[in-house]
Amino acid sequence: MSSKHTILAALKQSAVVTAPKPLINIEPISESRSNESNELSLVEQFATNLSTVAGKLITQGGKSALAEHIQSLIEQDKSVLSFVAGVTGNRQSPDRAHEMHDVDFTVLEGQVAVAENGAIWLTLPQQHRVTPFICENLIITIKRDTIVANMHQAMKAIDFNACEFGVFIAGPSKTADIEQALVVGAHGACSLNVYLI
Repeated sequence: MSSKHTILAALKQSAVVTAPKPLINIEPISESRSNESNELSLVEQFATNLSTVAGKLITQGGKSALAEHIQSLIEQDKSVLSFVAGVTGNRQSPDRAHEMHDVDFTVLEGQVAVAENGAIWLTLPQQHRVTPFICENLIITIKRDTIVANMHQAMKAIDFNACEFGVFIAGPSKTADIEQALVVGAHGACSLNVYLI
């Protein structure tokens, strides 16, 4: 028997078999609070953490405020691509990702928002998976009742079999690799505005 096999056999004999560690169970925000204050707390926490990662939450006006903002952008000759029903841009969805190089604003619908870190889960068809990363500015809509307290709850809320492509996005693109100076928009979207609808 080679020395390698002797060592491996000795390790195998001395190995301690342990039970797998249980999954971490993080309790949601206390149910003793009213639903209204719990919801408000989640929205406030999400807004705070989203601003920490250079995003902005717009809570007033809902879809009508978003539609007004989109109209204002179009009047400024900005290119707006929308994937949200009821919100019309002035740009049609192209067949190839490279044709989106000049899109100024893209509007997408978020499925789950996470209060603890400001991340938003998005699903897209496979052919549009580059969309949130290639546009100059990103606008995401979220519904108030899709905000969850933490990533554990988010993972339970997501149906991974229901989408071709999904990604968590937290704020616009940013890097701090160069001289430890934070640069927003270095590799993707320069801004992220989230509309609560």
